[in-house]
Amino acid sequence: MNTLLTWLGKTDIDKALEDQEAALATIALNNDKPFDKIVILASAWDSEWEGYLGWLKARLVASKRPFADVAIHRAKIKTPIDYETILSESNIWIDKLSNESKKLTISLTSGTPAMIATAVILGKARSNVEFIQSSEKVGIIKPNIPVDFAKAYVKSAAKGMANKALKDPNVAKSLSEIIAKSPDMLDIIRKAKILAGSELPVLVLGETGTGKEVMSNAIHIDSLRADKPFKAVNCGALPQSLVDTILFGHEKGAFTGADKQHKGLFEQADGGTLFLDEVGELPADVQVKLLRVLQEGSITRVGGSESIHIDVRIIAATHRDLLKMVEANDFREDLFYRLAVGVIHIPSLRERTQDIPILVAELMAEINVAASTQHSNKSKNISEKGMEFILSQPWPGNIRELWNTLNRASLWGEGGEVSEIDLSDAIINRLITHEMADVTLSFNDKVDIIQLTDRYQKSYIRAALKASGNVKKHATQMLGLKDHQTLSNWMKRLDIDSGK
Repeated sequence: MNTLLTWLGKTDIDKALEDQEAALATIALNNDKPFDKIVILASAWDSEWEGYLGWLKARLVASKRPFADVAIHRAKIKTPIDYETILSESNIWIDKLSNESKKLTISLTSGTPAMIATAVILGKARSNVEFIQSSEKVGIIKPNIPVDFAKAYVKSAAKGMANKALKDPNVAKSLSEIIAKSPDMLDIIRKAKILAGSELPVLVLGETGTGKEVMSNAIHIDSLRADKPFKAVNCGALPQSLVDTILFGHEKGAFTGADKQHKGLFEQADGGTLFLDEVGELPADVQVKLLRVLQEGSITRVGGSESIHIDVRIIAATHRDLLKMVEANDFREDLFYRLAVGVIHIPSLRERTQDIPILVAELMAEINVAASTQHSNKSKNISEKGMEFILSQPWPGNIRELWNTLNRASLWGEGGEVSEIDLSDAIINRLITHEMADVTLSFNDKVDIIQLTDRYQKSYIRAALKASGNVKKHATQMLGLKDHQTLSNWMKRLDIDSGK
């Protein structure tokens, strides 16, 4: 049996009153193979159904096509754009008709976009379903939709997980949403809330991966400028040739390729906040230009002469020691004091170990949400020993390193728990080869070199034991020693208790 499934449109009814064919009738009367059965779904215009059905059957009779099994059925949907009820109703009919028909043809011309999209998704899952369309200019066409929705969904979900893993954790948080339990971090948030309510420039300091952008964004969200733009730029990634146009914009014709006017980040952030990440990477000439903008409160586009007033709050961040850079003449002192009005120093992860368990829980929740789009992935938690392992690590890359490690461990781990083995496999090994700075001694200086080297060895042995969970075999490998007996001998000589 050859069956047609279609929705009834208002145009179909109106054209029939003029004894003219619209989409539904065109398909029913002109398809290359007549339909044995026509199922028409409708949810409105009840009083018109009988008249339209009589007109369509008369046309089918005149065309010598089957007309006995043609009917309009009420579709139980809330509205023509309610996907949930449209999906439910369409699924019932497509399931029923595809099972009882040799071929089911679904019209993609009549109906709302929600109805058409739902029909395509459900119909593509059936081997005996094809689609049909009609238009006044082209007539009847049978579109080929070369999409494997199951495969496309899995690919899209996997790509979504990959994008999530490649990016930093969610940064759109207010200060009250930032994870904190340790006294130092709670004090930082308290100070940040005070700064958020002011209009002062803010300088956020901290090691790479500590969450400087999260803090800066949160200050903006809690500020009086929250409903205005928040623009961010990584100063270390600004191409020298494009710094001016990126920050200050350009006029049309300012240089080859400038075919239209462009507003720079300062103008884009007008009324809001401009976040200058890694401000310590700015070259000297750009530092001068930035200082001038902060002093004068105005910019001039490249190729322009007009001075444009801007109202922008600056939040800058860096992992570098700006005071040392000032002393070395690598960063302008006057710019430093312009930026460092309100200073926030975010502690490293190893300095806020009290925050790690709740931070891990939040990061795992984000990972699980991303993984939930893939049926093959289960929601996972960190095992008790896994958490002990996390707490034993120094995390030199801070939250960013922890985030990436959890993503990798979740990917490798099987079942509903991420174990300490999954985590240890997920940590990227670092080869530490710190070289000593040049040593200078005066003629009468005295040094206890044995004590210095013993102290150095003791510090690294203790660090290796802590990181390995007091597993001597692994600590031996970390330290590059011959065997664990060598490590035991060193520990005995240096009076190191393995339980410490």
